[in-house]
Amino acid sequence: MTYAIDPLRDALLGFGTLGLLAWIVLKILVIAVPVILAVAFYVVWERKLIGWMHVRHGPMYVGWGVFQAFADVFKLLFKEVVQPTVAHPVLFRLAPLLLLVPAFAAWAVVPFDAQVVLSNANAGVLYLLVMTSLGIYGVIIAGWASNSKYAFLGAMRASAQMISYEVAAGFALVGVLVAAGTLNLSEIVMAQSGNGGFTEWFWIPLAPLFVIYFVSGVAETNRLPFDVVEGESEIVAGHMVEYSGSQFALFFLAEYANMILVSILTPIFFLGGWLSPIPAAWIPDVPVLATVLGDGWWWLMAKMFFFASCFIWFRAAFPRYRYDQIMRLGWKVFIPITIAWIFVTALLVYFGILEAGR
Repeated sequence: MTYAIDPLRDALLGFGTLGLLAWIVLKILVIAVPVILAVAFYVVWERKLIGWMHVRHGPMYVGWGVFQAFADVFKLLFKEVVQPTVAHPVLFRLAPLLLLVPAFAAWAVVPFDAQVVLSNANAGVLYLLVMTSLGIYGVIIAGWASNSKYAFLGAMRASAQMISYEVAAGFALVGVLVAAGTLNLSEIVMAQSGNGGFTEWFWIPLAPLFVIYFVSGVAETNRLPFDVVEGESEIVAGHMVEYSGSQFALFFLAEYANMILVSILTPIFFLGGWLSPIPAAWIPDVPVLATVLGDGWWWLMAKMFFFASCFIWFRAAFPRYRYDQIMRLGWKVFIPITIAWIFVTALLVYFGILEAGR
């Protein structure tokens, strides 16, 4: 794997084991810190965008609204952490971490560019499925350890919903694996490269899987219209109802980190990742324009921003589904379609219409 900061890596590795640990920690911070900052600004963007959709201003006082999320974080950090006397003392404190750690660990295999990835693992997709599934344990333990009927009901809803749509999302990714012929995320992106720009991406032959994967991601993160887990009009805050202060902030951070993760994985799997949507023949032979319009991490960020904004749009535009409607959509609609389209993808690859791993 080639990194853009090879001289720094070589200098640190010259110090032996201590330098190796410093290099690993540095790579982790380079990804973790921007993700945390992205969560903060994403919250601001969500409140502003929803405000505009509701024909109001949204946050506008703390740094003209830009630093409103940081003010909210400071408020939560300095608030008292109240633990119910009947709650399990260890598991109650452990649950937020069980949700937060997998949400950040999943970013280890996310490629931001051809040379920018923490771990270019060959089984990256399998690692992602494992990490995104582990968060369910944090939700279940939070609901059970709180010893509250509302929290436990929310946890049961969350676990059933997350597992259901995890199956649909997993089957959608099987179609991507059939088309790309690899489990490596960087190679999946490169399998969508070509002179045709956006016409080479998987969203065309895998259109049903593309839609199902993103909608399943919305359902897995318990966002509207799939937020019966924490429906304010029914069970207040679901599995988080007994949490306050910094512990609630950890749940909040994990939820939004997962939303951003889904928003960046969707273009990686179906929209060419960092690849430019402009066909090579359309890019003028001017050095500056060729660099800007060509492949690069900025295209991945733009695609991620679009899907992250779709989360907000769904929240502002759609009513909440009933729980039976959510379960029916996952098991009776999404899963049969994904299984059928896996066979269609296999036929496309077999007859050479879709070249696997080109």
